[in-house]
Amino acid sequence: MGIRRWVRRDLPAEALSEPAGRTVNSEGPDPAAPAEVPAAQPASEWETLRAQVAACQKCDLHASRTQTVFGTGDRNADLMIIGEAPGADEDRLGEPFVGRAGQLLDQMLLAAGFRRNQVYIANILKCRPPDNRNPAPQEILACSGYLASQIAMLQPKVILAVGGISATSLLETDQSVGRLRGEVHNFGENRIPLVVTYHPAYLLRKPAEKAKSWIDLQLLMRVLRGIA
Repeated sequence: MGIRRWVRRDLPAEALSEPAGRTVNSEGPDPAAPAEVPAAQPASEWETLRAQVAACQKCDLHASRTQTVFGTGDRNADLMIIGEAPGADEDRLGEPFVGRAGQLLDQMLLAAGFRRNQVYIANILKCRPPDNRNPAPQEILACSGYLASQIAMLQPKVILAVGGISATSLLETDQSVGRLRGEVHNFGENRIPLVVTYHPAYLLRKPAEKAKSWIDLQLLMRVLRGIA
C-alpha cells in the first residue's frame, strides 16, 4: 500500500513468518445472541433478517432514515468487514461503504488480495445517525442482535473491525484504535480472530496514517494464511 497509493505488494519471507501478534481475548457484545447455525445459510434466512431490519423501529433512528443499510457481499466469505454506521451516501443507496470512503476501502481490500464481492461488509448500525454523529449506546444495543445474527450465519474466519466505534463495540472496550491495532483479538464464544484498523474516512483526512493501516492489512493476511 504505502502512503501514496494502495497497491498489492508481495510480502518478504520474513513478514510471512512473523507471528500474527499477541492474542487478546474478548467475548464481545452479546445482548441477544442467536443460537449457532450452519455456515451455509439458505437465502430465505438472510432475506428474513433483512426484512426484520427494514421494518425495525427499536430506536429513534427509524424516523430519520431514508432506508436501512443491511450489508452486502459474499454470504460464504472468510472475511467480514464491520464498519461503524451509514453516512449520507449509504442512507441514500442502501449499501455500506459507498462514496469516497467506500472507494478507499475497495483499494485497501485489493491491497490485501480481495475484491469487494469476495468479502461481506456490514456496519454496527443499520440506520444513519442524523448529521453523521457517532452512534449512541442505546442505538448500538438496539442493532446488536441483527449484527450478531449476521455473524452467526456467515461464520467468518476473520473479522476486520474498521474504525473506533466498530472496534470498541465489538471488543467492549474504551481503548482507542491506536491501542487496539497491531494485535489479534478474539471475538465471541467461537473466538473469531479480529483485527482492528482505521476507518477509511479517517484515512482520507489523515493520509499519512495509511502506512499504519497497511501494516494492519499485512497482519490480517498473515492471520488468514494461518487459518487457511
